[in-house]
Amino acid sequence: MAKLYLVRHAKAGERRLWDGDDIDRPLSPKGWKQSEMLAARLEALGVSALYSSPYVRCVQTLQPLADRLGREVEIDQRLSEDEPFEPMLEMLAEVPDGAVMSSHGDIIPAAIAALERRGMEIRTPPDWRKASVWVLRRNKHGKIVHAIVWPPPVQ
Repeated sequence: MAKLYLVRHAKAGERRLWDGDDIDRPLSPKGWKQSEMLAARLEALGVSALYSSPYVRCVQTLQPLADRLGREVEIDQRLSEDEPFEPMLEMLAEVPDGAVMSSHGDIIPAAIAALERRGMEIRTPPDWRKASVWVLRRNKHGKIVHAIVWPPPVQ
């Protein structure tokens, strides 16, 4: 079975302290450390493509992995905050095996819940924290059949 990796963006600066547009809010120093640790874990897993919400913190979460792999992070609006989850489900059916996607703490739980309603089995306790990674298993027919979640990397 093929694997897909759905990453909640790493820690960012506090929203209430950020003066600019929230789409531009970057990772915090801790978030950059988390993104480096995620890159180290994901690098050897046969990553085929990198997709991110257009939010800077999501792109930055995948940037160390992109640098290690010599790939670009592709922006996809379907991974954006405050978007409906249905387009993300369509995306999960379209992306190549081994794809890594970076998204947000509102859309990931909604998509996981929808997949569970459609029969996906969650084999570990859910973890919604920043820099957690949902590993989704897709069968040869394209259906996501089970998932586990990795907790955020420990520094």
